[in-house]
Amino acid sequence: MPKHFKNRLVIPKAEAKGGWHSRGYLPHFDGESVTQHVSFHLADSMPKTVLDSWSQELKHLEKTDADMELRIRIQNFLDAGHGNCWLRDNQLAEIVQNALLYFDAEQYRMHAWCVMPNHVHALFTPAPGYEMRSIVGDWKSVTAHRCGKLLGESGRFWHKEMFDRYIRNEQHYQNALAYIENNPVKAGLCKRPEDWLWSSARLGTHAPSRASLGE
Repeated sequence: MPKHFKNRLVIPKAEAKGGWHSRGYLPHFDGESVTQHVSFHLADSMPKTVLDSWSQELKHLEKTDADMELRIRIQNFLDAGHGNCWLRDNQLAEIVQNALLYFDAEQYRMHAWCVMPNHVHALFTPAPGYEMRSIVGDWKSVTAHRCGKLLGESGRFWHKEMFDRYIRNEQHYQNALAYIENNPVKAGLCKRPEDWLWSSARLGTHAPSRASLGE
């Protein structure tokens, strides 16, 4: 593992370069070298009308509470399997998984991931000099081109929005990892995390210890 990851899974956000950005439906924190849990979904899996309706409905709540409730609703909606769910196709799911891992240990450290039928989860730490949004943008661009070509589709493949949460502490990290790998079980797609073909649980590549990050 490159030494530029500084042997840490979690760093205080005050030490990170970069900061908060408001884009789309939820705030984003793009601090450099901050471990992030990111999810992004297929374009037809989450209608804009649904997101707009929820945003209006939750306006009366405190912002933190509204953001949390919106995240929960989005995840439950995606897990219900709306849209064409192109990533049920193993060939397309493999394209996405390969893209997630292509620059692992170079541009970022991938700790956990899961390719669901209509969305993707990734828990990773960007290397110094690389931003979360650029990394995710590259994943989406490459996979949209390759998957669209196989499908014979020229329209938008991914929704332009992504949802991310920076990892605040070690417990948050472990919770995020468990959530990601258990997502197929929660959605009723398999009985055990390791039964799902396209995830870190299947490959047995769970997050490393702090010591291994410096190797």
